[in-house]
Amino acid sequence: MTSTSRAQGAAVWLTGLPSAGKTTIARLLGDRLKAEGRRVEVLDGDEIRRFLSAGLGFSRADRFTNVQRVGLVSEVLARNGVLSLVPVIAPYADSREAVRERHGKSGTPYLEVHVATPVEVCGERDVKGLYARQAAGRLTGLTGVDDPYEPPVDPALVLPTQDQTPRESADAVYALLAERGLL
Repeated sequence: MTSTSRAQGAAVWLTGLPSAGKTTIARLLGDRLKAEGRRVEVLDGDEIRRFLSAGLGFSRADRFTNVQRVGLVSEVLARNGVLSLVPVIAPYADSREAVRERHGKSGTPYLEVHVATPVEVCGERDVKGLYARQAAGRLTGLTGVDDPYEPPVDPALVLPTQDQTPRESADAVYALLAERGLL
């Protein structure tokens, strides 16, 4: 790349249930892209919740606000040449669509990836113990169990993580980026 060219930014939104593998895939892909010298940021949903969206709960309105905040950061980064990897549940289709529209208005590439892990598999993984707490009656509002999750209707990519390793999933997203001319 010459000093006068500008890297192409893009947002890759990885949506799926808790413990689906979104963050693991994003971090593996981010590490690969960084090793290639690319500008990459992983906007982890848990980190965003702690800092940018501190004080928000898990009502539909608060979830929408959280997704819009993440979407703004993602779009600004991508518009400025950074590959923005966004492993955020974003359970509602309308909030994801609003983020897609934000990116579209600025001419910024946006790819929605459905990390389509069945809830039973997510419950077995239970990385944060959420499913166990919900089953024990100590947690309500768990996305995909007792709170809605609206799967993407037309994602750019579907990752059946119960049938592939995290590396294979990350490689599939990498291939999508390459296919779209974003690498």
